[in-house]
Amino acid sequence: TPVIMTGGIDISVGSTLGLCGVMVGFTYAAGVPFLGGVAVVLLVGASVGLVNGLFIAYLRLPPFIVTLAMMSMVRALTLVVTNNQVVYEFGSAQDTLLFLGAGRTLGLPNVLWAVLVLAAAMQFALTMTRWGRYVRAVGGNESAARMTGIPVELIEISTYMLVGAITGLTALFLVGWMGAATNALGQGQELQVIAATVIGGANLLGGFGSAIGAVIGSLLLEVIRNALLLAGVNPFWQG
Repeated sequence: TPVIMTGGIDISVGSTLGLCGVMVGFTYAAGVPFLGGVAVVLLVGASVGLVNGLFIAYLRLPPFIVTLAMMSMVRALTLVVTNNQVVYEFGSAQDTLLFLGAGRTLGLPNVLWAVLVLAAAMQFALTMTRWGRYVRAVGGNESAARMTGIPVELIEISTYMLVGAITGLTALFLVGWMGAATNALGQGQELQVIAATVIGGANLLGGFGSAIGAVIGSLLLEVIRNALLLAGVNPFWQG
């Protein structure tokens, strides 16, 4: 949502999710404590976002081209890192990881708690902080924002790094839910992420968007997908 609000786009999130997912697996399989693995995966995701942001903000390359290239490179890197191996064992962090992804707290899935907390935090950041106002200003009119002294480049980079870090956090929940880390994680997810954000009201030209809207867009897509499954629609026709 913040990336699209600045007038950018990130189609590398699916590949970044895959890379972060396998990093979760290999990090914990190597015996790293749970919090250490969290730090590693957040750093990996944010690093991908940093590279995207630097090319877009300072070299003024189109976000679509930059993130398209990153999507290809990160997916290839994921294949290289895994060597087509699947990780099922997560060392001392296994119980915590599986509970995080597939467990429940107070009767609700932990994933849902994470969505609610992060959506609330993001909505607060976008509406009640200087950073959020700058994001909206950059997307609304970049030239005017620059003339008023807003650090446009730093704001753009921060949005891509934030998306990368949250993608890394998502990988923790996904691997914990599946109980395995494979190089196929995240394939096709980038378009679902963008679709959910836009369905939730974000403007692809920048300047407007909300975290709450993105959650509603995501839920709508999942309700439709689940309804097709429950209705017994032929999987070939579901798309």
